[in-house]
Amino acid sequence: QVQLVESGGGLVQAGGSLRLSCAASGRSFSSYAMGWFRQAPGKEREFVAAISWSGGNTYYADSVKGRFTISRDNAKNTVYLQMNSLKPDDTAVYYCAAGPLTGTYSDLYDYWGQGTQVTVSS
Repeated sequence: QVQLVESGGGLVQAGGSLRLSCAASGRSFSSYAMGWFRQAPGKEREFVAAISWSGGNTYYADSVKGRFTISRDNAKNTVYLQMNSLKPDDTAVYYCAAGPLTGTYSDLYDYWGQGTQVTVSS
């Protein structure tokens, strides 16, 4: 079992930055791939970014490529999402997830956090 707790969300103006953190507890964090997903009101949950267990491979949605960076610190059992040049369209609840394989599909991930709200004002 892995428990995930997101933090770092908030209200920011367009063009600003936020860094989300996802702290994991439980077994073998370093053996899990980690992902970030988001869900805006009235929309389906969508993939944002993912990182392999070693941190050697990363993947991004086209909509955030070049603006967001995913990273992890296995010694701290934490994964991060650095979000720069934020846009109002980035407004959503952001979730981190853990699973055995790195990928863009939510079905690959077994464990999910409760989410943290990110609101970008224009």
